[in-house]
Amino acid sequence: MSNTSNTLEHECNEGPGRGAVVRTLNAKGKDLGGFSVRRLLPSARQKSVGPWVFFDHMGPAEFAPGDGVNVRPHPHINLATVTYLFSGEILHRDSVGSVQPIQPGDINLMVAGSGIVHSERERPEVRNQTHELHGLQLWLALPEADEETAPAFYHYPAADLPSLELDGVRLRVMIGEAYGQRSPVKTFAQTLYIEATLKQGQSLNLPEAPERAVYMVAGEACIGATTLGEQQMAILQPGANARLKATTDCRIALVGGESVGPRYIDWNFVSSSKNRITQAKADWVAGNFAKVPGDEIEFIPLPE
Repeated sequence: MSNTSNTLEHECNEGPGRGAVVRTLNAKGKDLGGFSVRRLLPSARQKSVGPWVFFDHMGPAEFAPGDGVNVRPHPHINLATVTYLFSGEILHRDSVGSVQPIQPGDINLMVAGSGIVHSERERPEVRNQTHELHGLQLWLALPEADEETAPAFYHYPAADLPSLELDGVRLRVMIGEAYGQRSPVKTFAQTLYIEATLKQGQSLNLPEAPERAVYMVAGEACIGATTLGEQQMAILQPGANARLKATTDCRIALVGGESVGPRYIDWNFVSSSKNRITQAKADWVAGNFAKVPGDEIEFIPLPE
């Protein structure tokens, strides 16, 4: 580590909010055949953060022509998914008729509610050339009153999401409200998701929420006495005054909000009710879910 980094880490240790971090989580990696996915939530040490019950970091990966993302139709219930890309593109199709290329900087919210089926593939013009993919996939548990809401898909272009610069730190408010900005993305409970890029030596006061976690997409920083390395997540103490200081250039994602209560997760199904998941599994096996227009033939079988 450089002398500059050592000095910055010392300053972090001496700074406020030394006890702001409850624990740090290390990503659990999975190789999908040249494509790495790292899972932070759920884990044995942390099931959720606010309404967020699933957090995957996919890539960065580079694909040769003819290779790439090719996820067959599969179902979800009682949750909402969020897909956000740093680079690359995914072609989203779902059973409510949505066909949407997901591109960097956009927020894509798929509300499963009572049940939705979707596929994640690539347009031929993307797949037929060398291409890359890098992004986050997250799941939100819906409040019990909204678990059986009608399925829907919402696409928010990058230009519609608030961005600002605070003491040189570039910020985007993806979901919820922070730093005087409010995102237009639909929410069902108090939800927070921000993205920030910091240069070495820059600092950022982290916004408040009933529950919060910071994920280090790239680079390194410290929060109080805790150093947060690349692909680690820091769970923050509720109510703590948390300040992040970059020891290298870095990119972070902060997620949080209010808890909606414990949830059961089984395969792609999330619910407050075990019986509801049992029913969803039976419905998928029986073919009772709606088909994806334009992608009706293939599907992912229920795991045994």
